[in-house]
Amino acid sequence: ETTVPSPSPSSLIPTHFLTNIKKHIYLKMVKAKKGTVKFVIDCTAPVEDKVLDVASFEKYLQDRLKVDGKTGTLAASNVTISRDRTKLTIAAPSDIRFPKRQLKYLAKRYLKKQQLRDYLRVIAASKNSYELRYFAISGGDDAEDDAEE
Repeated sequence: ETTVPSPSPSSLIPTHFLTNIKKHIYLKMVKAKKGTVKFVIDCTAPVEDKVLDVASFEKYLQDRLKVDGKTGTLAASNVTISRDRTKLTIAAPSDIRFPKRQLKYLAKRYLKKQQLRDYLRVIAASKNSYELRYFAISGGDDAEDDAEE
């Protein structure tokens, strides 16, 4: 008289169904929240040095930002890109999935296209903002000091 343990209900459901169910629940939770999410890209340092043009960077983002996996759907999805003199602000409704990581990826691609990637880097300044900063390059004075000793 050996008893076989009955399988738990979650072990009977294939794992790919569970991930779809979790994604569905997540989307419902996200849709429950209303409002907008704002992301800021601060380009102050390169703009003040006249290295970067914010207008062309804005145009680049307008052309290449994806919403729900599709480019060119910014207006239909109510995603707006606005710019100040040195900052770009991307506002998206919180009910659509808009990854912040995509902004960093596109910013890095833009810098590479403008041949600025060797001098500038994209840093997460806060939860909803990125900042373009120069690489901290030492002057090489340390090597000269070692040679003199």
